[in-house]
Amino acid sequence: MSFAIPADFIVAGNARHAAALAEDYEALGRQLARRGISIAAMTERAMSYAVAVPTWGVGTGGTRFARFPGPGEPRNIHDKLEDCGVINQLTRLTPNVSPHFPWDRVKDYNALRQEAASHGLGFDAVNSNTFQDQRGQRLSYKFGSLTHADKATRMQAVEHNLECIEIGRQLGSAALTVWIADGSNFPGQSNLNAAFDRYMDSLRIIYDALPKDWLVFLEHKLYEPAFYATVISDWGSSFMAALELGPKARCLVDLGHHAPNTNIEQIVARLIRAGKLAGFHFNDSKYGDDDLDSGSIDPFRLFLVFNELVDAEMRRAEGFSPAYMIDQSHNVTDPVESLMASAVEIQRAYVQASLIDREMLEEAQNGSDAMLGHRIVKQAFITDVSPILAEARRRKGGAIDPLGLYRSSGYRAAKTKERPPAESTAAGIV
Repeated sequence: MSFAIPADFIVAGNARHAAALAEDYEALGRQLARRGISIAAMTERAMSYAVAVPTWGVGTGGTRFARFPGPGEPRNIHDKLEDCGVINQLTRLTPNVSPHFPWDRVKDYNALRQEAASHGLGFDAVNSNTFQDQRGQRLSYKFGSLTHADKATRMQAVEHNLECIEIGRQLGSAALTVWIADGSNFPGQSNLNAAFDRYMDSLRIIYDALPKDWLVFLEHKLYEPAFYATVISDWGSSFMAALELGPKARCLVDLGHHAPNTNIEQIVARLIRAGKLAGFHFNDSKYGDDDLDSGSIDPFRLFLVFNELVDAEMRRAEGFSPAYMIDQSHNVTDPVESLMASAVEIQRAYVQASLIDREMLEEAQNGSDAMLGHRIVKQAFITDVSPILAEARRRKGGAIDPLGLYRSSGYRAAKTKERPPAESTAAGIV
């Protein structure tokens, strides 16, 4: 029988932390009350927030040089759902998973949907994969997929995306995420405008096949593996494509897919204004597309992104309904631990941004009071909202200390015994 963390184990673990949490929560409540903020309201906001986890994220990641498999890592989508279920069980933050095809392909998707539900999970956006050649694939994507100079190769990539839409429909998803690695490594290798035109021709076929209530998320990336010119390299290219395609096309923001020192929060603000923000792939970076744990390197940038998001929410910006997902590569940590920690950090940024006095901030901005405006924002960022996050988890049946409880449960050791190492795995990305 497959090991699972019992509900009473969480209850017992929470009992050991209950008194300390009550004390910290009460103290923070008094501090916030002096600023005119209701801790009860902030706790409700924390309880309402959710972020999806990627099925591939529970596997060990890798680099261009090597991949070092971790003990007990998932061998297939069924193992992945177990791990994703534990993340949500302990954090109560990740009720949806985002699958990737063909990595997560099965014969019966209705059964897979029921299996996910048994773990307390639903399905977020489905992701297509035309950045790798799959076993038995007739035509190669070495020189492109949706933008390939060869029409037959382009149509093969289009057909795969259409298959993903049908799979997603059966799983109860409502969005397709399209990221392509297409581009060139040498000047003269590809006609830059022709490649974009071919992208648009391919996407129009996919767009026209979307169910009525679906969206397509266009994901851009500055470089890698196309080191000279990536077809959809920035938010401008993504926005151009989404604008041409129509209202069901929106722009996805991966926090690591930009040029160094780019003001990502300003990009977010622009996309909100245009009604074209699809949502996020959350991660963190030091040098480029590092796919590090969210909030591990630059938590202030994550907070500033949420400053724009909460602002849009509060003023009810038209068309504002972003999809939130984590997209990370876990090379040296237990992926379950990293995803739990990241989900909490993302929720932290959301709650911190909710503490900002928007009326006072607007007055400072309209009065050109630069220091006051900065201090209003910074005060929210330096407020430790950990008691709110822990109380929100407790009230929803999660763990006050999810990482500590996970480690003491023996889950990873149990899965190491249940899941013997395989020569190949559909988990993680290299």
